[in-house]
Amino acid sequence: MNDFIYHNHELTVDGLSVKDIVRQCQTPCFIYSHAGITRAWRSFDNATTHPHLICYAVKANSNLAVLNTLAELGSGFDIVSQGELMRVLAAKGDPRKVVFSGVGKQSDEIAMALKVGINCFNVESEAELLLINQIANHLNVQAPIALRVNPDVDPISHPYISTGQKESKFGIDAQEAINLYQQAATLKHVKIKGIACHIGSQLTTTAPFVEALQRLLGLIDQLENKGIKLEHVDVGGGLGVHYHHQKPPTPNEYMSALLKLNIPSHLKLILEPGRAIVANAGILATKVLLIKQSGNKHFCVVDCAMNDYLRPTLYDAWHNIIPVQQQPQALTQIYDIVGPICESGDFLGKSRELAVKAGDYLAVCQTGAYGFVMSSNYNSRPKAAEVMAKDNAFKIVRPRETLEEMFAKESLWT
Repeated sequence: MNDFIYHNHELTVDGLSVKDIVRQCQTPCFIYSHAGITRAWRSFDNATTHPHLICYAVKANSNLAVLNTLAELGSGFDIVSQGELMRVLAAKGDPRKVVFSGVGKQSDEIAMALKVGINCFNVESEAELLLINQIANHLNVQAPIALRVNPDVDPISHPYISTGQKESKFGIDAQEAINLYQQAATLKHVKIKGIACHIGSQLTTTAPFVEALQRLLGLIDQLENKGIKLEHVDVGGGLGVHYHHQKPPTPNEYMSALLKLNIPSHLKLILEPGRAIVANAGILATKVLLIKQSGNKHFCVVDCAMNDYLRPTLYDAWHNIIPVQQQPQALTQIYDIVGPICESGDFLGKSRELAVKAGDYLAVCQTGAYGFVMSSNYNSRPKAAEVMAKDNAFKIVRPRETLEEMFAKESLWT
């Protein structure tokens, strides 16, 4: 939270008063720090001199201002849909630095990616490989591909965001991958470029990353013995952040652990961090609507809800919740921080000690990742605004959705 600090008991971002921002932009709203995003990306890029490409995982936060910030730094992008590709292009990202992941790529998505000239498809099945070859044949081009291998490594993370074990829908079994590479080598409109894996998200130790890379390097040796030489190894993303008690490795520690495996110098290293770049660079600001007591239980009801930020409900995720204006002498109480939605699962945090009253503002910390991108209109609630702070100024980079905009494209039967 280096970019969100207190000054005279008032929360600030990049030198700006968060209270002033939310008074102008209203709540709920996501506020992102340009400096925080920049510093986090550079911490990965500067962590090694080994040839590498940092491909930011767009799914973590796909706001155009965020993507443009990264594009200007020279970042690549990891995408999982045509929509994300179009966002990258709109944000002036370089398609030659784009890797396309995901288990269900559709024909029109593949065709567009080939037309704009992406860096590589991370192929997840034989059916996908044959479809890519067919579309590339139709367009008379060669499709750059890597196979996403499922290394069967336990990431020691939440089961919903664990993607590298045999029961997962993602990737190709390691032994099957050898045969599929040999098959790919016979396809006229496919160019083999690399090998990839991604074992999960919010990892807090380097051991699973190292184990997965060891298995990839073993496969690379087998492939070279069969005459198939690769240009890159894509180790995916997944490095976690410190939400509560976790102590994830730094990008330097993470990279150092990988490079101890002596990755051959001719193999470019591709990394796909998402959360680790944007989570700490964002907060979700919300206003206290009322304080409610029910028996011995105290509730702080705010104008933000599970439709705005789903992680606490979906993953039982813990986020620090702090006052925008500190009140050092005020009495505190233990509250559940809850929203207006008609679900018992609508909460942002439970059993939090705060000094708070109606009209105050709170900040849900580390919400730069998997925040707005996972929001919805549940209970017919308009989506929140997004704001970027940069160089002692701020800009609304996505206006708050109006009630009329929310259902403008719907129609009556009659």
